[in-house]
Amino acid sequence: MRLFIEHGTLIDGTGRPPRPNTTIVVEGPDIVAVDGNEARHTVGPADTVVDATGQFIMPGLIDGHVHLSSHQGALPGVRHTSSAEFATLWAARNVTQILHAGVTGISVPGGKWFADVTVREAIDGGLLEGPRVFCAGRALTPHGGIFDASDPTEDTGPRDSVGVICNSVEDFVRETRRQCTRGVNFVKIADSYWGDVQTVAPEELTAVVAEAHRRGVRVAIHSRGSGSTRDAARAGVDWIFHADLATAEDLDAVAEAGIPIMPVFTQCLLIAEQTDALGFSSPMRDRIRAQLETSYRTIEEARARGIPILAGTDSGNAAAFAYGRYHGREAEIFVKHLGFTPMEAIVACTSLNARVLGLDGRVGIIAPGKLADITVWDEDPIADISILQRPSQLTAVIKDGRLIDRATAGFRRLQHEPPRARPTMQG
Repeated sequence: MRLFIEHGTLIDGTGRPPRPNTTIVVEGPDIVAVDGNEARHTVGPADTVVDATGQFIMPGLIDGHVHLSSHQGALPGVRHTSSAEFATLWAARNVTQILHAGVTGISVPGGKWFADVTVREAIDGGLLEGPRVFCAGRALTPHGGIFDASDPTEDTGPRDSVGVICNSVEDFVRETRRQCTRGVNFVKIADSYWGDVQTVAPEELTAVVAEAHRRGVRVAIHSRGSGSTRDAARAGVDWIFHADLATAEDLDAVAEAGIPIMPVFTQCLLIAEQTDALGFSSPMRDRIRAQLETSYRTIEEARARGIPILAGTDSGNAAAFAYGRYHGREAEIFVKHLGFTPMEAIVACTSLNARVLGLDGRVGIIAPGKLADITVWDEDPIADISILQRPSQLTAVIKDGRLIDRATAGFRRLQHEPPRARPTMQG
């Protein structure tokens, strides 16, 4: 079966100027033709045609910082919202909302249990309708780290925590091996909450990177502080979250290592906009506002050094960060506060972010040979970047070459095969 997208304006994710689209041809999960190659393709009775006349075609959004299972609010009739079973059901429910908002890929930097890994496998196996999921397990954090939920007198924290306590090189390596065995796509290290102190030692960072990379798994770090950002770059992590307090020396180390930074401004901006009702106190909001301004200036300095800036929102990390609402807001922040052009912001949310899915060069671009993750919008995101925050303006979402039915709940109908004969043992 094939899918044809005809007419409209194409924003292909490479940064090239928008151009008129004639026909995009998709066969299976792949884009096979764009623009002038459609003459050799004839639409058949089994093919699907999307008429994008007057609309705008671009790659599916990629949100590089989404938590699926790390937060579950109190729900009537549910006694154990933090159990492995409920966390998995919660995550499974959320992925559909995310996909229906035009987000065809997400990177999940930590959650409870291995709920996110299970949901990723359910999507890959065809049981659930959802975006591509590239996920970590519980964040590796020492006492004093952001995800340290332990009693300081104990060696370990609660089993349902988003973080797992690691207080030595041996602890960090052991947990890295455990998570790699369970099938995580990357390992998340978590330094301190605000970055005022460095809680993860350089030798611990180096050990995690060496072990994970040896097993073909990537590494990212929550690092708002100066020393942790510099040491993470020197250890060779694959990307750095935040880097708010990074100095010129720290950014020089990041630039020399060629490592991207994902600032995740959306989270801080949403907290600053809240009231006490959702648990964000006035002093905390004041601290967030001040740190946000510092972070803007830091990322401007990072851009001046040629450091790639990735896009993530922290959707799902708290009740205020609803799924499906804010995935496009980081693009608007880039334009409004950092001087990105709308096209640069779209590239950050598409082709540049492909690396946080482990699909560098395979998604985020509309071109022959790429995976067909595509969205169609009824207004021009170059003229108004905030359109990417409004799923109501989506007219089509395509993932892996399939036109998504956004009226459905998200569970896919399984195509059952006839039973096969079991192999017999001989000898």
